[in-house]
Amino acid sequence: MAAKVLDSWALLAFYKDEQCASEVENLIQQAADKGKPLLLSAVNWAEIHYSLERAGGKAVAERVADQIAELPIQIVGVGDDLKTARIAATFKAAHKMSLADAFAAALAKEKKAELVTGDPEFRALDGQIKIHWLR
Repeated sequence: MAAKVLDSWALLAFYKDEQCASEVENLIQQAADKGKPLLLSAVNWAEIHYSLERAGGKAVAERVADQIAELPIQIVGVGDDLKTARIAATFKAAHKMSLADAFAAALAKEKKAELVTGDPEFRALDGQIKIHWLR
């Protein structure tokens, strides 16, 4: 299994039990079975947290944060060298997308990984990064 980066959309769909939740669950199980964690940008982690806190309150957001910490998901920070931040800035400048989405795409590009998403904002990056489209 090639390295995979989850964007906020994918994990929120999983926690909201949306149509593609089982596909995300399968990817999480594969990561656990192979001992190869999925990647998640710290910026995307923050987006998940604030989205859940706004929708359901702090307790919900904290419960999900605790659950994510138990999953085979590695949270990746921006880094002092700003390499990921520069890639994200370039994506954000060139395309109409959220900053969190730009960080997910930048992490995928930097790690030569496949981005897992169903968010149509990423269509503009088809061909620039590998994308695993959730359905």
